[in-house]
Amino acid sequence: MTTTQSQPAIATSSARSYGLVVHGLFAAVLASVAAILVGALAMAAGVDFELPDGGESIPVLGFGTTTMIFSVVGLGLAAALRRWAQHPSRTFVRTAVALTAVSLVPPFLVDANLVTAIALVLTHLVAAAVAIPLIARRLPN
Repeated sequence: MTTTQSQPAIATSSARSYGLVVHGLFAAVLASVAAILVGALAMAAGVDFELPDGGESIPVLGFGTTTMIFSVVGLGLAAALRRWAQHPSRTFVRTAVALTAVSLVPPFLVDANLVTAIALVLTHLVAAAVAIPLIARRLPN
């Protein structure tokens, strides 16, 4: 009987891990699409996304790529917090919001024009607003 009871616990833990990964990757894709859409709308409105250091513009797909990378990093953070934090969901949301706040500073430090900086901040906020709640929902309170 003891062996039978321990197997469902392992399967349940494995199923929860799988659910977090699948939903987290789905959140990353949605956040990436949202970032691309915000970037494309901003470009259509005349924002050039040109960075003064090299004079190059950020490509629209660059928003999605960067968002996907950092969303997957956030998913790794969520997995670690689920394992080691006492309140994984709450800790994840607080940490992710703090990291999002930190990510809002660099657009103003690269000497881009104000409209470009504001559009970059908006892109960060939209991506975070999509990814953070979707990942947090899969974590226990």
